Amino acid sequence: MKQYLAFDFGGTYIKYAVIDEEANISLEDKIPTPDHLQDLLDFIQQTVQQVKQKKEIKGLAISCPGTITADGEVQGTSAIPYLHDIALKKVLHEATDMPVAVENDANCAALAELWKGGAVGLQDALVIVIGTGIGGAIISNGALYRGAHLYGGEFGYAILFADPKTKRIDYWSQMGSTSAIVRKVAEQKGISANSLSGEQIFSMANNGDEICQQAIEEFYFVLATGIYNLQHMYDPELILIGGGISARQDFMSSLSTSIQDVQQSMGIGNPHGKVTTCTFLQQANLIGATYHFLQSKS
Repeated sequence: MKQYLAFDFGGTYIKYAVIDEEANISLEDKIPTPDHLQDLLDFIQQTVQQVKQKKEIKGLAISCPGTITADGEVQGTSAIPYLHDIALKKVLHEATDMPVAVENDANCAALAELWKGGAVGLQDALVIVIGTGIGGAIISNGALYRGAHLYGGEFGYAILFADPKTKRIDYWSQMGSTSAIVRKVAEQKGISANSLSGEQIFSMANNGDEICQQAIEEFYFVLATGIYNLQHMYDPELILIGGGISARQDFMSSLSTSIQDVQQSMGIGNPHGKVTTCTFLQQANLIGATYHFLQSKS
């Protein structure tokens, strides 16, 4: 069975694994994201050489933040600044002499679900990925929908508040991401946001901290509001939610309560699409990148 070396480029870590045509994973590991492009390329080259001593790999499958063109170029901004506006696919091919395929990270999460997860066999589904911001992807007619300008699924930029007098605008990533919880708690406690993490805030809330409890309650309500909007705009069969916070045991029960609160506040007909967590969590982007490689070479 053919095997591929998949990389998940993130702002904090670079993850990699060997994945075969049935999504079986081996040799999985990660390193802190290098500070410079050349350091990243050196790591990729070294990893390819090391893996080749143990496995026969047929190509490199890359998950990367940012808008990715059909030619594997990173357009605009992403969580890794030195990748902005470079022909990533070409650069990696030249560095490794291996076939390369590059796809947006949220799209990879959706492809993993479409290939082997919760969206198998579905025609219309949405994937929402919650982290420092909110990303997403659209599955339409059983395939990934990228949009005319590659912005399909950029749910995080949906405007949830607009003041016509002050021209203030707040969008979903600002209000409904894990960084929003941290920012809100830090502001109310008068401390630096860098001194807090989402995990700490949930722990403090469990120990009775009312500021943390309120911030978490507001987070779920804002998240539910955005989901309600998407349900009415797309009317999907299923909405799948990923990101580290979705692995919490109480995540779906808390979110479901907030979705019901939003529906009751609206007081109109409610959509019936199911909302649940993704099948794949930490490995989703690696699996989806591999599926994208297989699709691109078929």
